[in-house]
Amino acid sequence: MHEKHKHKEMRKTMIHVIFKNLESSPLARESTLERFAVILDKFPDLEKSRIKITLEMKNSPIQAGPDLFSVKAQISGGKYRNIRVEKSAQSLYIALADVIDHMLELLNRCGDRNRVKARKNARRFNFNVNLRLNET
Repeated sequence: MHEKHKHKEMRKTMIHVIFKNLESSPLARESTLERFAVILDKFPDLEKSRIKITLEMKNSPIQAGPDLFSVKAQISGGKYRNIRVEKSAQSLYIALADVIDHMLELLNRCGDRNRVKARKNARRFNFNVNLRLNET
């Protein structure tokens, strides 16, 4: 099997696309997987996580009006665990684009927070080492 196809197959197993109140569509599934592949390329640590994406159509049987599409993405396990994003729009693909944008922001912020903590711990370690060296 070609390396590129192996990588694509592996990603399909860790990303689960669920359709709720919406007919399953291969086009929507592939579009969702392609969009999340961009996130996986930018954040390789997500390869160890499970990503659950729910595509949902919300419509009211009581009130007339346009349907509302909702996309929920939840990351569990790994470095970026317990991240959940939900967006709604009148188009499924607009809601999906909003989720991707917000997810990128959250993952970047989480990565920044981890870098700041690591830098702080390194400074604290260097400070303690310098104190001990000066005492002797």
